[in-house]
Amino acid sequence: MEEKVAQQIGERVRQLRMKQGYSLEAFANRINVSKLTLMKVEKGEGNPTLSVVWKIANGLSVPIASLLMVEEGVELSRKKQSLELASSDNQFIVEPMFQKNHYELYRGYLKPGAIYQSDAHPKGVNECITVMTNELIVRIEDEAYHLQEHDAIRFSGDKIHLYENPTDQLTVLHFVISYEG
Repeated sequence: MEEKVAQQIGERVRQLRMKQGYSLEAFANRINVSKLTLMKVEKGEGNPTLSVVWKIANGLSVPIASLLMVEEGVELSRKKQSLELASSDNQFIVEPMFQKNHYELYRGYLKPGAIYQSDAHPKGVNECITVMTNELIVRIEDEAYHLQEHDAIRFSGDKIHLYENPTDQLTVLHFVISYEG
């Protein structure tokens, strides 16, 4: 299943890149990803990191989930049965659930004691996070917000932000990423 999804993502990335008139090398340079990495993504080989997928989506000016989902009449998202996107250290994992028009839904898993820093997203990207189990600290610039189970936070994603699991247990999150315009 994961191989089929990776191939669908690769094909979608290649189509969008070519439609926007970028050569493989020019696009790799534009998004600051190696040509080899981008080639592997387009061939559906391996599992790109969350950071690489964000760079590709931002470089193509499309929502990240539009690269990950194939639209059908009914979509079903089952725990641990979709593609997993992980941070480079595998401490933060997200599973894309659904994408429609201007929003995306994800499941997120932050390992015990883990910290994940997200780059700033383009202006107009908003994040809404609900802590499903355990605790989460969200740092946005100089402010820290300590969330408990079932607490939620919404913020503009155009600033560097950080997620921290201050406990010795897995933190499970639900993300909604929305795009203005």
